[in-house]
Amino acid sequence: MSAKFGPAGSAESFRAMGYRKTSQMPEYLERMGLNAFEYQCGRGVRITKEAAQELGRLSREKGITLSLHAPYFISLSSLEEEKREKSVEYILQSAAAANAMGADRIVVHSGSCSKISRLQALELAKDTLRRAANALDQNGLGHIHVCPETMGKINQLGDLEEVLCLCQVDERFLPCIDFGHLNARTLGGLKTEEDFGRVFTAMENRLGIERARGFHAHFSKIEYTENGGEKRHLTFEDTVYGPDFEPMVQWIVRKNGSPTVICESAGTQAEDALAMRRYYQSISKEG
Repeated sequence: MSAKFGPAGSAESFRAMGYRKTSQMPEYLERMGLNAFEYQCGRGVRITKEAAQELGRLSREKGITLSLHAPYFISLSSLEEEKREKSVEYILQSAAAANAMGADRIVVHSGSCSKISRLQALELAKDTLRRAANALDQNGLGHIHVCPETMGKINQLGDLEEVLCLCQVDERFLPCIDFGHLNARTLGGLKTEEDFGRVFTAMENRLGIERARGFHAHFSKIEYTENGGEKRHLTFEDTVYGPDFEPMVQWIVRKNGSPTVICESAGTQAEDALAMRRYYQSISKEG
């Protein structure tokens, strides 16, 4: 198996090329030379089952691998029991939509720890994910991989170690390693090949080789501040903030990885995803 590359949501060129409907996304992606797409449910799971099934059918015809981003308002580590119960419900809704479109992974934000210690937040998040895993099993959705995401703001739960810890709650969980977020929260900590290598080594050590090979990834260049971390997403044209994608792709090839790599650049996510895929093809057996 090889790595897949695609955008998060619709790039500016989607509409510029005359496309308007979600069902046209697979045709657009094929034209762009991409083979993955992450459907965005950040503001709620609003896609109908019929629309999800149509997107899935058309994507399979074009060889497009789908994933889904769960709502941003999921709060795994909330101190309020009701919010955590709602979060399990939103994860279920996301998994059902993903299942309808033939996707097998959903990305979930890890949570906040601004009012409590990081350890307290982590324990709450682990408990919420245990409940979510049980709920998925009870609803016939146990095959959907939940992917806790590394977060970009320093006060958010979701550094690399915390995400790997959350993934140890259930062997079906996969990490969503957002390299732009990791770079932002470490104020530019992903620069060298060795910096990226430490991320891959940590995944292998904590989760095993197979899960590390099939991880989920987000990638974009992100502006950050000294105090807070992530500020805003940029494009690959940026030369100030980084990180560069080449070291990540080199490690994917070196580790014989088969991740889904989703680009979250600001408006040029399809074009930037293509840059990553072309580089991958140039240094891998796909080339």
